[in-house]
Amino acid sequence: MAQRSSDVKNHRMHEVKLSDGIITLSPLRPDDAEAHLAGEDEPLVRWLSGGPGTREGVEAYIRHCQEQWDTSGPLRAFGIQVGTDETLALAGTIDLRFTAEGLSPGQVNVAYGLYPSWRGRGLATRAVLLASRYAANEGGKEAVIRVAPENTASASVARRAGFTPSKHTHSEDGTRLDWYIRDLRIDTQNDPGAPKPA
Repeated sequence: MAQRSSDVKNHRMHEVKLSDGIITLSPLRPDDAEAHLAGEDEPLVRWLSGGPGTREGVEAYIRHCQEQWDTSGPLRAFGIQVGTDETLALAGTIDLRFTAEGLSPGQVNVAYGLYPSWRGRGLATRAVLLASRYAANEGGKEAVIRVAPENTASASVARRAGFTPSKHTHSEDGTRLDWYIRDLRIDTQNDPGAPKPA
């Protein structure tokens, strides 16, 4: 099992809530499963999950995510929520992996997806900025977004969030992946996505 680097702080999931005043990121919860399944479409399956979700599969993944939070594992999975505390709606997900195949020490993989009705509003860019700030605070040195060249929407999010093109690699199945990197050591306090207390 991969271990987080020793300079990454332990945060129990109930303590983490990030907001920029438009979106809120908080750990995925069991009651997010239904909204996730309802929002899943072909682009999410193609670019993010690799296969259609089932209730059992999504619930098992969310339990795994909760265990990662509770045990300081390398995965930090957030729900992207929009609205007020009384009317929060799940708009998508974003996760950080502090260790993953192909990453150098200090690099953090960022993966995200929005449900169809929430796309085109700048929410993914906001989520990437918030998650990148969180990763920096947890000891990450560089954030990495890896996308297939055909996934132009995701590449656009990376560029809008201040990531720059880096290298090209291939996944295990031979898919070409373009890497976008952002140095997390550069002060991001003035980013539009810099977290505000929620």
